[in-house]
Amino acid sequence: MTVPLNALPLETLRQRSSTKWATHPDDVLPLFVAETDFPLAEPITRILTDALAIGDTGYVPPKTAYPDAFAGFAARRWGWRADPARVRTTCDVMMGVAEAIRAVAEPGEKVVVTSPVYPPFFDVHDESRTTCVDVPLRRSHEGWELDLEGIERAFANGAVAILLCNPHNPTGTAHAPEVLAELARIAERHGAIVISDEIHAPLALPGKRAFTPFLASAPEAAEVGIAIHSASKTFNLAGLKCAHFVTASDRLTALVAEIPMEVEWRTGLFGIKAGIAAYTEGDAWLDALLARLGANQALLSDLIAEHLPAATYVPGDAGFLAWIDVAALEWGDDPAAKILAEARVALNAGRSFGAPGEGFVRINFGTGPEILSEAVRRIGALS
Repeated sequence: MTVPLNALPLETLRQRSSTKWATHPDDVLPLFVAETDFPLAEPITRILTDALAIGDTGYVPPKTAYPDAFAGFAARRWGWRADPARVRTTCDVMMGVAEAIRAVAEPGEKVVVTSPVYPPFFDVHDESRTTCVDVPLRRSHEGWELDLEGIERAFANGAVAILLCNPHNPTGTAHAPEVLAELARIAERHGAIVISDEIHAPLALPGKRAFTPFLASAPEAAEVGIAIHSASKTFNLAGLKCAHFVTASDRLTALVAEIPMEVEWRTGLFGIKAGIAAYTEGDAWLDALLARLGANQALLSDLIAEHLPAATYVPGDAGFLAWIDVAALEWGDDPAAKILAEARVALNAGRSFGAPGEGFVRINFGTGPEILSEAVRRIGALS
């Protein structure tokens, strides 16, 4: 049995200078931005320490072990035979998304998003000068799913691509393989491209639906899909700046190869090094992380039932982000603002994820159970 990973103590976490811990005063418990509170995996600490010891802090070389490291990880964790020759790095996932949109869509063309969804999925259209078309997820008692009929209508009405969040942020949905396969067929029928943000892919939780790589979901997916991956969300490496494109067809590999070289040069050398360590030596640490996140998700369900019984929480399949419906508590248009002001807990405002987010908050449970318990107790005292 895997022993769950322990979070760092609160007094240690408050010494961090990253967004999660530097944004609010010390009386606030920060459970908003998607950083986690665990120590780095030992192989990552080792490779970065060794690099610092010899001043290995220069530019990324033209060839590294990173593509092979990712391909090995994908084969072990998901049974996916990704081709290392079709892996190209960039600075971070949203830079990859922006460049992929520019590669497949002309300014003014329509691109589908599926709200509630990661807020930069809306903002990226200002950068790519494309038009966002929202096709919200369908909600049921069992969770959330893609509206395939709505997506097909959007393609029929001129949308040329879709930004897929797989697994989905903020709902934690690992889209079912048959749903992804049908999305691939729909995209092929309409000549559209699926840009699949798969940053949460390694975080499928114990006992939940497994992650399915979009490119492996159906034969058609290879012809219509560009996936973007990173070790950053899983291994808490966002500040090291490394993500990568993955393709599975000659046409889309050539398209990604035409993205300007400067996009690849923006990859961080420490991101490459940390990614190699994560993908080749990080499995045991990852298994311990998933055990902790599974336990935390179950704890969060119990805490909500005890302290916020009027709220609704459908636990997701993947990740460390919980999507909580607090509309029944009648805490106004921005429940997260009230929670911050009165309970001193920082959450993400649901409305920033699109119109379906009204009345929701997003809670980051990638922390220790003591911090999570105290946060929910504070919030519950408001009701």
